Amino acid sequence: MQRWSELRTAYQVAKEGTVSGAARALGVHRATVNRHIDGLEDELGAPIFIRNPKGYALTELGQDLLKVAQKTEDLFEDLVGRAKGRDGSIEGEIKITSLLPLTSVLMKPIAAFRSANPNCRVSITTTEDLQRLEYGEAHLALRAGQKPEHPDYVVQLFRQVALNLYAHVDYLDRMGRPDVPADLAQHEFVMPPKTENRVPIWAWITEHIGEPTVAVTANDPIFVRDAVQSGLGVGVLSEFDVAGKDELCALLPENEDWSVPLWLVTHVDLHRTEKVQEMLKHIKAPQD
Repeated sequence: MQRWSELRTAYQVAKEGTVSGAARALGVHRATVNRHIDGLEDELGAPIFIRNPKGYALTELGQDLLKVAQKTEDLFEDLVGRAKGRDGSIEGEIKITSLLPLTSVLMKPIAAFRSANPNCRVSITTTEDLQRLEYGEAHLALRAGQKPEHPDYVVQLFRQVALNLYAHVDYLDRMGRPDVPADLAQHEFVMPPKTENRVPIWAWITEHIGEPTVAVTANDPIFVRDAVQSGLGVGVLSEFDVAGKDELCALLPENEDWSVPLWLVTHVDLHRTEKVQEMLKHIKAPQD
């Protein structure tokens, strides 16, 4: 298909959401944008956008086309960067998607990446949606738990994250510190709904103390962290949640079986691009 200009135009319309926005981004007239979209749809034999009063929304075909356009732009940008990159500096943008509780582990690597590549901005989206990689909306994802399974993903084990039961010192002053696991039956818990108790430590708790007394349930791990920090009860937190918080006390001995793996996930088409490899290098580098 000899329509690379039209493909680029459609990509800009999808990003901007309007013809006028795409025209401004491309530096062309609105009529040019409309002509490119019409020509592309004529060649494909089906609409790629649904026109509505608020702008342009992608059809299913348009979403597939956007995947091609995004990857094409990223690969071309990588090619241009390699051709021009005599100073080794990367330009443009690298997009990362992560679960919100995990973003702290990315701060130092991003700072190091930015120091080495000041002309490349970093965009972070906190979401559980790995489909962003499929649509080229992110270059790299950080995920926890079960290993993502998809033939188009490159999945690398990053590290294990330690989990434990924690409580605030004020809560322990009020309720007493458990000396043995059985004492936990006398305590109140901050925990996710039963349908979301997939972390192995919860199975251990149920096995050793039965059904815990629940003070608060929450499906948001940030709320669980804040609730434990506020002394509302005992909760499962990660080493990231408690870093630098001496007022939060671990209640059980360390247990490797309770750790959760972190995965670095990239799309096979973009895994070898310079910017992705550079970011992976900084994320994998030893941190103090």
